[in-house]
Amino acid sequence: MKSTMPFANRVANLSPEGAYAAMARAQALEAEGRQIIHLEIGQPDFETYPHIRQEGIQAIRDGYTRYNPPAGVPQLREVIADKSGAQRGIQIDPRQVVIGPGAKPGLFFPSLALIEPGDEVLYFPT
Repeated sequence: MKSTMPFANRVANLSPEGAYAAMARAQALEAEGRQIIHLEIGQPDFETYPHIRQEGIQAIRDGYTRYNPPAGVPQLREVIADKSGAQRGIQIDPRQVVIGPGAKPGLFFPSLALIEPGDEVLYFPT
């Protein structure tokens, strides 16, 4: 007898992310020979620069293959704090800098922390 675990109510109405649907459509148009400027998922329309690729390869060779600290690599957070602070003429503590895998988690997790079931939220669908 095969039993299945039911999904939680919060995921009952999930649908595929609109940006990926737009990307699939754009790629289909490209396959037809259309020229497309991709603006759907934040992926640039150019290859990663060779010096950046080489640094990534060297980092792997140097053993940087584990998870990073949750807020990001401390040295990178320091550089970002220094540069951003200098650009704005303010002091930024590296502890105020968080590195994430794109903008969506940076919007989603604070929403989870602030919004309760039944709260009214305005958003602009894609």
